[in-house]
Amino acid sequence: MENKSHALAAGTFVLALLAVLIALAVWLTRDNRAMRTYELSSASAVSGLQAEASVRFKGVDVGKVTAIGFDPLQVGHVLIRIAVDEQAPLTESTFATLGFQGVTGLAFIALDDTGTSTTRLTDGRTPPTRIPLRPGLISKLSDQGMGLLSQLEESSKRFNTLLSTDNQKVLIGTVTSLGQAATRLQQLSNEANQALAPLVKEASATLQTMKETSDRVGDSADEARASAKAFKVVTERMNEKGGTLDQLTQGVDTLAATGQTLNTATLPRLNQALDDTARTVRRVGQASETLRDNPQSLIFGSGIQPPGPGEPGFSAKAVKP
Repeated sequence: MENKSHALAAGTFVLALLAVLIALAVWLTRDNRAMRTYELSSASAVSGLQAEASVRFKGVDVGKVTAIGFDPLQVGHVLIRIAVDEQAPLTESTFATLGFQGVTGLAFIALDDTGTSTTRLTDGRTPPTRIPLRPGLISKLSDQGMGLLSQLEESSKRFNTLLSTDNQKVLIGTVTSLGQAATRLQQLSNEANQALAPLVKEASATLQTMKETSDRVGDSADEARASAKAFKVVTERMNEKGGTLDQLTQGVDTLAATGQTLNTATLPRLNQALDDTARTVRRVGQASETLRDNPQSLIFGSGIQPPGPGEPGFSAKAVKP
């Protein structure tokens, strides 16, 4: 009897401890946030989504799934009811997608916003406000899976047709022809190398000659630059004040002044002297003619000469026969 009482006490203690642990867990995991209820309607399957699954807005946990069922307003649609923290910035442009956690396959509701509206969503209506549920990546892949499989099957058929027996023979013949063409191309390449070898040597010699010519032209250019530099120095010296051109200009000015002095003073005097000399020469000539015609005039003088023909007082009688 005493053993039964001890077992009963131990069992009662274990049950009481278990109840305390459960109550503590519920108290620790309770959500005291003010929540708002919204609904989602999906035409696609929601495999992996369960009640109490998390609801995230841009990756932040803002609520949980409270119920999953069928939509009474749209036949064949799944109705999902969620509870979201009233502090979450949900607007009229907010939408939902179905996300999955890693490799576990557990789904959650992912909320996002396009940013086209700033009007906040409000609750309190019956039925609750609905948020559009868009197809997620898995849904899109599932919807396009049949099309991808059809395209893959068509591609496989075409590939099999390409690798048929007849086409294989054609491909083998083509590969053989390509091999022969490659061999012939190699032979042509070798022949071209042999034919081009002398031309390459001549081209090398020509390039060497051109290089030497270029060097000589460079030396000539250097000499020309040096000559031009020396000519520039000479030109600068000739053009500077007191230089050759300046002295030559001064000499020209002096020569012009000398010429002007010669024209204004010396030449008139020289002309006068020449005129006097000419008169003297004429007088000497006249005296010589007088001595020649009348030598006695040197002793007796010239006397008065009778007028000649054409002169006033001329008379033919006075002329002796």
